[in-house]
Amino acid sequence: MLKSRRRSVSAAFALTAALAMVVGTTPADATTQPKIKVEGGVTQPVFSYADAIREYVYVESSVDSDGDGAKDRVRVDIIRPKESDKGLKVPAIIDESPYYDNSGRGNEAERKTYDADGNPLKFPLFYDNYFVPRGYAVLNVDMIGTTKSDGCPDMGGKADVLGGKAVIDWLNGRAKAYDAAGKGVKATWSTGKAGMIGKSYDGTLANAVAGTGVEGLVTIVPINAISSWYRYQRMNGIVYNYNYPSYLSNAVDTDPDAKCAAVRTGLDAAAGDDTGNYNAFWNERDYLHGSISDVRKVRASVFAVHTLNDLNVKTDNMSTWWDALADRNVPRKIWLGQYEHVDPFDYRRDVWVDTLHRWFDYWLQGVHNGIMNEPRADIQAAPDTWITQKDWPAPHTSKVALRPAADGSLGLVKAAKGTTAAFTDVRQSENAMTADVGTPAAGRAAFTTGELPGDLRMSGTPEVSLKVTLDKPTSNLTALLVDFGEEARVDWRSGGGITTNTDETCYGDSTATDDACYRTTTTNVVSRPLEIVARGWIDVQNRDSLTTSSPLPAGESATVTWDTLPQDYTFKQGHRLGVILAGTDSSYSRDTATGAAVTVDLSKSKVTLPLVSDKGAHGFGGKHGWHGPGRVDLPTPQARLF
Repeated sequence: MLKSRRRSVSAAFALTAALAMVVGTTPADATTQPKIKVEGGVTQPVFSYADAIREYVYVESSVDSDGDGAKDRVRVDIIRPKESDKGLKVPAIIDESPYYDNSGRGNEAERKTYDADGNPLKFPLFYDNYFVPRGYAVLNVDMIGTTKSDGCPDMGGKADVLGGKAVIDWLNGRAKAYDAAGKGVKATWSTGKAGMIGKSYDGTLANAVAGTGVEGLVTIVPINAISSWYRYQRMNGIVYNYNYPSYLSNAVDTDPDAKCAAVRTGLDAAAGDDTGNYNAFWNERDYLHGSISDVRKVRASVFAVHTLNDLNVKTDNMSTWWDALADRNVPRKIWLGQYEHVDPFDYRRDVWVDTLHRWFDYWLQGVHNGIMNEPRADIQAAPDTWITQKDWPAPHTSKVALRPAADGSLGLVKAAKGTTAAFTDVRQSENAMTADVGTPAAGRAAFTTGELPGDLRMSGTPEVSLKVTLDKPTSNLTALLVDFGEEARVDWRSGGGITTNTDETCYGDSTATDDACYRTTTTNVVSRPLEIVARGWIDVQNRDSLTTSSPLPAGESATVTWDTLPQDYTFKQGHRLGVILAGTDSSYSRDTATGAAVTVDLSKSKVTLPLVSDKGAHGFGGKHGWHGPGRVDLPTPQARLF
């Protein structure tokens, strides 16, 4: 569980004062109104955070999600320089979230606080402390159905999306807003330019609103964000969780259960857990080519951040979104870390704040600071090593097909015609699947290379293609790509890969009720004899279509092809690369195993890897007979909403 920080307010003020002297923050002259100031390619902190205007409005949306006959109003908490009431126009940085009064935001689970009149006192995270003094407004928006907004949350659907869009419209004079007394309020202080940022659900809302094509949303910074709710909860017909829409809707809504009970029941009924298929429910929640949000409408630039071991918001949400943006030549940048569901503020803090600052300055303030001329991609290659490259996946990768053989080897040569492997679709954990490779097991088929003669980097999305025969109408299939070899890696399975310390660093200005200081973190590193690098699942009934189930007649064969989750990973010299084929993965799916006997035609099966260099691949062959480590208990990361 996350713990609150402990320190004295006086210490926070002392540290803030010291920082102010370092960066040169000074109070505005009584007779001179400060203006946006740029030095060294970035905006400077010339506006008083303590004196900033703190207010709230209710923006009227276009939806009535709770069916009460009135359009839902979205609560927007605003902090902006006081000079923006005297003619200064400022852009807005928006974090729309469903978490402000339940799980909180950030590593320290910060929640909003308010004064006796309901005005905001504490804005979670550092965005307000850092950016308001630099000439920005920061808006914390309560997603429809959560905290102080009207309505019912609908897990990424119409209400979630259009509530955020209404805020952008209000900033540009196209929507109405009201104060607590019901008086109309206009955003006279706004330049009309807005950027949305946030992690997890918050970043998902940024993706979704951008996909409406709303004018005025200039940039988004989605962090570990969903682009398709189907991919968030399913893969190729495999269901990760049952009745998840009602669970999530209820979890983020702190109002009495009865208010939105009917909505939640409807969400579960429409999701179609019984088939696992893609339907109209999921299309509404698909921001690539959905009925409400569509990547082809995106006007905003995108700074995408994801962690490659995130098994909450799995990485296919990032890769498919990124590829679709590239197809449209959307201005973009990407960071990829080796953690689990963690914000870059908590694993690369100084570089993150600097990069985010320059990104927002470029897109929202028009500062020409060169950020768009830098390499597009930052990739974490090792616990303490980051590399930059032109794009992601790494340019000039080669697709190399690995072929499984009857003796358990994995190489570049096709198995002989008629060669098969067999296993039974049983429900088992990944720890069981990877144990004692080289020893026959009824629930899996395992294949490994020889020792790699050199490092081998994979960048992108592996593809699995199997020719299978079943003795039942369907089977769940799992494919794991495994690195066998002792190595110090980011321990993303523990705390997401970080340990929170007691000391703090500060970014921006503070008040007694909202400080800019946050606990530092340390990257967790562990050495284990293996790691699962990539994984992917499919229900054989969905081999041809996500929308229609097609049972495979017993005894007939079919080719089943699917992508695993993407990765960027280096297999080290002397390690072995393994592919494990199995049935139902109990570590990440709630599906029931079918018990089907699965026969794989090895001569017509392969796993294709995107390799930065295929030089090391020539060492894949060699005599087999290697036996892997016994059962290694790889902890399954604790699922976190935020």
